[in-house]
Amino acid sequence: MREGTATVIRREDYAAPAYWIRSVELTFDLDPVKTLVTNRMQVERNPHATTQTLRLDGEDLNLLRVLVNGESVSFRVENQQLVLENLPAESFTLELRNTCSPEKNTQLSGLYTSSGGFFTQCEAQGFRRITYFLDRPDVMAVYTVTLKADRAKYPVLLSNGNLVEQGPLDNGKHYAKWHDPFPKPSYLFALVAAKLVCREQKIRAASGREHLLQVYVRAGDLDKTEHAMHSLIASVAWDERRFGLSLDLDRFMIVAVSDFNMGAMENKGLNIFNTKYVLANPATATDVDHAGIESVVGHEYFHNWTGNRVTCRDWFQLSLKEGLTVFRDQEFSQDLAGTPSARAVKRIDDVRTLRQHQFPEDAGPMAHPVRPDSYLAIDNFYTATVYDKGAEVVRMMQTLVGRDGFARGMTLYFERHDGQAVTCDDFAQAIADANPGSALAHKLEQFKRWYSQAGTPRVAARGLYNAEMRTYTLELSQHCPPTPGQSEKQPFVIPVALGLVGRNAQPLPLQLVGENAPAGTERVLVLSEAAQRFEFTGIEVEPVPSLLRGFSAPVILEDTLSDADLLTLLAHDADPFNRWEAGQRLALNRLLAAIKGDGVLQLDGAYVDAMRAVIRHPALDAAFKELVLTLPGESYIAEQLEEVDPQRIHAVRESMRLQLAHALHAEWEWAYEVHQDQGGYSPDPVSTGRRALVSLSLAYLCLAAAEKQVPLWPGKAYQRFKDAGNMTDRLGALSALVGAHSELAAPALERFHAMFRDEALVVDKWFALQATAPEKGGRVFARVKTLMSHPDFSLRNPNRARSLVTALCFSNPAAFHRTDAAGYVFWAERVLELDAINPQLAARLARAMDRWKQLAEPYRSAAREAIARVAAKGELSDDVREIVTRALAD
Repeated sequence: MREGTATVIRREDYAAPAYWIRSVELTFDLDPVKTLVTNRMQVERNPHATTQTLRLDGEDLNLLRVLVNGESVSFRVENQQLVLENLPAESFTLELRNTCSPEKNTQLSGLYTSSGGFFTQCEAQGFRRITYFLDRPDVMAVYTVTLKADRAKYPVLLSNGNLVEQGPLDNGKHYAKWHDPFPKPSYLFALVAAKLVCREQKIRAASGREHLLQVYVRAGDLDKTEHAMHSLIASVAWDERRFGLSLDLDRFMIVAVSDFNMGAMENKGLNIFNTKYVLANPATATDVDHAGIESVVGHEYFHNWTGNRVTCRDWFQLSLKEGLTVFRDQEFSQDLAGTPSARAVKRIDDVRTLRQHQFPEDAGPMAHPVRPDSYLAIDNFYTATVYDKGAEVVRMMQTLVGRDGFARGMTLYFERHDGQAVTCDDFAQAIADANPGSALAHKLEQFKRWYSQAGTPRVAARGLYNAEMRTYTLELSQHCPPTPGQSEKQPFVIPVALGLVGRNAQPLPLQLVGENAPAGTERVLVLSEAAQRFEFTGIEVEPVPSLLRGFSAPVILEDTLSDADLLTLLAHDADPFNRWEAGQRLALNRLLAAIKGDGVLQLDGAYVDAMRAVIRHPALDAAFKELVLTLPGESYIAEQLEEVDPQRIHAVRESMRLQLAHALHAEWEWAYEVHQDQGGYSPDPVSTGRRALVSLSLAYLCLAAAEKQVPLWPGKAYQRFKDAGNMTDRLGALSALVGAHSELAAPALERFHAMFRDEALVVDKWFALQATAPEKGGRVFARVKTLMSHPDFSLRNPNRARSLVTALCFSNPAAFHRTDAAGYVFWAERVLELDAINPQLAARLARAMDRWKQLAEPYRSAAREAIARVAAKGELSDDVREIVTRALAD
């Protein structure tokens, strides 16, 4: 859509459609230039409808024929809708014939071509680019799909469900007919026609039913599919074991495509994936890549029930499927991690993602509730709030009803709603009804404010110890800052998991006044008022409160803990998350003091000794050590400030990195040598943690060597880069050289590209590494501009655009926020360039300027000018216009 065509859609205006589509027979004569689509639908009038006019959505289609019960009828097309009137009273057959042009579809929404094949992406509103339809999630139909194509060019023909028949046709063509027995909305439709090869695996479910699992990739990539297949098998087994949910089709297919706007898509039985989340082997994929594949494969498979069998009534309920399924994939990865420490590492990673992406969103112009109230372009609401904060809302439900209680609620949810399109309220009601005595059931209506109120609540905590009475009183209060359209917020229901740690390092028994006996050393308090007091008795020594254990609620905690308190928690807290959090806060306190002060940071002995103790600690896992020793990122630091000077933040953080490199030099050397991974590559948590700590140590050693111009460690890093037996070690060594701006970085980068120039996903890493290197004298920004002209760079490929342009604008504040405003000019040019090609991708890049009002001068004025330049463009997509308009709003 272009300027002037968009309408604000409001949740309060929801109405059921005037007609239902019960079944669909689609036939595709596939051709890149002009694909012919025949669409035969069984349509029923909604008896509660007040109109007999049928309006079907369509975009960029050439309509050829309209038949009702086999007879031609009059019609009109207005506002990109096919309008039919004077229809039969109750039910009828509607047949449409139209063409579309897949090769011209640069938006990658609907039916498009990539690498010589046909692929689809229909969520959220791509199906209307294939044929006219009631393109909304509450219209669920049974689909039968016939694909016809040139056999030599497109030997593989896939669609949703089960293969019914296939065979040859005249003129070198062939066909395949697919039937999906489960009603689904149009956004879950998919087809693939391409030259692909397949890894197959038959499995037998707990029910005894046999299923065929298939992973399709282009020829040459089959050796990179083993991990994805193992992840899929693990996902099927986990969902049966944890929630009693079985695979319901004869087969389950994954197809990898290199041109894809998203990470993956859960189309019923035929998941289409970005290659990034399928292809992996030790030589080309890092530990992070392997973990990402496991998570995303799990996520899309789990959608088979949470999103497909039960779907959204309308797009405002998007978190019904996405928040719930993110929670499920997080639980899946934690369960597979095995040990408590590995589970904690996964939880810390998830919280870091939430804080880096969702918390800023909650504080910016695009702040919206988990269940939004309105939208201009629905694609703009595939956000961290809907996904990651939505997952935290589901996690809080589990915290309030317990793991077993949550499983009971899931069972009730499917008993009530299987095969339906429902709301977030329906899900919350099922969890509460299955646990009638829980805090969730008692406070359900208040709890649902998490769905309706935007913003990140702030919880203030104050503790008072009375040695004479042996009591500890904890005062908790909450408030939530105003967000666009919501100036006043009512109290949330906030589960606060806590423990009390004695100064003697021992966990203290917890007994509230009025209770007969202590109830363990950890419990969950429920903060539901603006302010509440909790008094514990029998506290023999002054405690240090360990609050929000496991990050039990997506809030910002404001307490009065001293450095001594934080050092106690870092050394002795039984909760791994709060132990990590204490280390992060110790670092953050020092960074913020320097940034707010004279800009000079001088590390103190207490902090250095604490970090030395973490490195040398004999009982801590390497993965946990790496997390504690990694400093807070520049973007997260910026979120703690009222006014942001990105260059000042960068300078102070780099100073802290350099001081740690020198002060702990012996420890980094020890960690590097002791944690070397011996034997073959494995992406298991222990091996992954060891490699991560080695790479961090090497980065610090190279940084110290570069500052003193000592060649020893850069030389070792270059040798490790050349000799590495896996991509994690190779990229870690390369990153150490690039991050230290070593003279060896340039030849290493050149060698890396020569080694992997034919591996698209590895070339993406090569671009991203250069775009996210620590800025030094404008070198990184200049390098990015040069790389825009590199023969391997293309703005049309989403992965490649993200690897360079998005990486710079989102992940390298010092290189992006320049005093000469060149970064903002670059951003505006790329947004406008992308908007003409792929509005979804352009809109995501536009979000890099969400927090421009937080910037200090001269950045703020220059940023506003760049945003205004984009907004002034005569033709903008609705996706981008919504972003920049909200950014400029007062």
